[in-house]
Amino acid sequence: MALTQLIAYNSTIIYSQMPMASTSSQLVDKYGRSVSYIRLSVTDRCDFRCSYCMAEEMTFLPREQVLSLEECLRLARTFVGLGVTKIRITGGEPLVRKNILWLLEQLGALEGLKELVLTTNGSQLEKMAKDIRAAGVKRVNISLDSLNPERFKALTRVGDLSKVLRGIHSAQSAGFAGIKLNCVMLRGVNGDELVDLVQFALDQELDISFIEEMPLGEVDHVRANTYFSQDEALPLLQERFNLVSSAETTGGPARYWRIPGAKTKVGFISPHSHNFCESCNRVRITCTGELYPCLGQNDAVSLLPVLRAYPEDDAPLRKSIIEAMGIKPKGHDFNVYLPTPKIVRFMSITGG
Repeated sequence: MALTQLIAYNSTIIYSQMPMASTSSQLVDKYGRSVSYIRLSVTDRCDFRCSYCMAEEMTFLPREQVLSLEECLRLARTFVGLGVTKIRITGGEPLVRKNILWLLEQLGALEGLKELVLTTNGSQLEKMAKDIRAAGVKRVNISLDSLNPERFKALTRVGDLSKVLRGIHSAQSAGFAGIKLNCVMLRGVNGDELVDLVQFALDQELDISFIEEMPLGEVDHVRANTYFSQDEALPLLQERFNLVSSAETTGGPARYWRIPGAKTKVGFISPHSHNFCESCNRVRITCTGELYPCLGQNDAVSLLPVLRAYPEDDAPLRKSIIEAMGIKPKGHDFNVYLPTPKIVRFMSITGG
């Protein structure tokens, strides 16, 4: 069968005949990739100030410029109706958003949504993990860039490592399976802790992914100086651990290795050294309703005006989302060696 897919390309609406995708998603880009996964940011605010994510002195958005929780739900419901089966809630720090549990409960009840997952810095998990799981969140990813309290505070500028570690324990006690730690690798900062972080994940029976720093945000941060690649990190870990390549996936960009006899998966998200764009199945929606088909490009479609102009009619919203697939690029073209980053918006604005 063939699917007549409406796409927007170079601001012109065209029709393209393409094979029916293996997924039921109606969101197919001009390269034939089906979008089944969205990352939805619910706030630009955070109780940390991680150096690779935001400036130390941040000016946060006025409330009227940010999606309401009801608008977040409407967006999610529309995407699920178009075939999206996985939603990741991000921020900023999503758990500092007032009444976030209401949204999680509503999302957890959406028919057709197979996975509701959350990325968090862990600071709120000690008091919220049980309620989050009860709301329907299947898995949590927790940022952890260092096991050294002083270094952790320097990286986050304000964070308390002990609070995050208690949060991890609370998530375990709440019964979450497949808890994953996310660590951004930074040369001269935490590159000497990678082995210790894997050992911690093994001891706690957690998964862990190491992430190459992405060139986003501040123009005065020279990323070439802190860039630490998978090709350098993997041999370091292999000196200590027997890592066996695995074809497992959680639906995101990470490639995983297994340690025989252990429950832990060790992953790498490597946008620079091992580009994963050919299999990209996701888009991001910022807390201001901007739909970014690619993290590493500036092209976006603003959904907030459509949401507010047609509060009772989802047809224009669906049309805008479908047309946005036409600007999804072939790849992100990240380059840490540029004198200034191509993308100057902070990760906290785009959504982690």
